[in-house]
Amino acid sequence: MKEIALHLLDIVQNSVRAGATHVDIRFLLDDQGVLEMGVRDDGCGMTPEFLEKVRSPFATTRTTRKVGLGIPLLMQNAMQSGGRVDIESTPGAGTDIAAYFVTSSIDCLPLGDLASTMASMIMGSPETPEFSIRCASDKGEMSFSTEEIRPVLEGVSLAEPSVVQWIRESLEEEIEPILGGIMK
Repeated sequence: MKEIALHLLDIVQNSVRAGATHVDIRFLLDDQGVLEMGVRDDGCGMTPEFLEKVRSPFATTRTTRKVGLGIPLLMQNAMQSGGRVDIESTPGAGTDIAAYFVTSSIDCLPLGDLASTMASMIMGSPETPEFSIRCASDKGEMSFSTEEIRPVLEGVSLAEPSVVQWIRESLEEEIEPILGGIMK
């Protein structure tokens, strides 16, 4: 992965495959320059046994291949920057993955195009799950939720091209002042 936003896409795809109805995403930049990328879902969760193995590239629930590189690559990239990855999961209740990146590290990945990544995820799963994102730094805070905009759309699909474009542009406008300038 070449960007943190692509790691987000991979983790959220796991949430969708796990049957999540809500996926809550957070990007929090603290005053020490540590960026937390977090994804919390209400999917099927992982058993304690699988949670022990999930950090290995040879652990996957997919039947189409024998390796799962998403979490191991996320861990590698976070640790290369001086960060870490925390995973909590409860069977039947969901999973929370938090990756921490030290943004001052030369080995820290760029954030990437978070607004377009979010818009693509929403377009790819327009009915479920519901997505929310919260971004915060010392420059401000923003939040966005598909649950909040659905009533305004009065039945128009979140996959409608004009809606996707509006979502991307709105997110870009709100995220840029808060996280813009870090790791571009």
